[in-house]
Amino acid sequence: MKKEFVSIGLINPKSTSNVGSVMRAAGCYQVDQVLYSGHRYDRAMKMSTDTKKTSASIPLINIESLGVEGLIDTVDSDTAVVCVDLIQGATSLPVFSHPEKALYIFGPEDGTIDQKIVDQADFVVFVPTVGCMNLAASVNVLLYDRLAKSARAVAGDELIRQSKDVNNNVKVRV
Repeated sequence: MKKEFVSIGLINPKSTSNVGSVMRAAGCYQVDQVLYSGHRYDRAMKMSTDTKKTSASIPLINIESLGVEGLIDTVDSDTAVVCVDLIQGATSLPVFSHPEKALYIFGPEDGTIDQKIVDQADFVVFVPTVGCMNLAASVNVLLYDRLAKSARAVAGDELIRQSKDVNNNVKVRV
């Protein structure tokens, strides 16, 4: 039985391209679900001319459909809530130890995570950059850090063969 369970929580995202990129990262890093709050993404999807399916295997769920008030209400008590944003007093991502079961909450592209949510979080971390990254970039960096610090980080040619594009036939020559 899988012990890890990883959820990404997006607070009121507005950009279909950012959410699409988050879904791609979720697939690459084996996230179990992506949750979001608010209505901006739903409105943007209706206006978007590019409505390709973002992921067939990872649920993208508006928490309103779950009948809960906030992202934190979507997880059980065994799941650690981790806010990820440029918040004073947060732990730098390179020294953070990821919990097995986690809900990583990211603020909106044009704002930050509400203080009430931060106060309820088990951990608050930030990516040490000069300036801020966009939403999708932040999710990718967080998920890569989680992978790099895990036992799954040790991989080889089999993973490369499974993951690469069919047009990529390049090999390292010794």
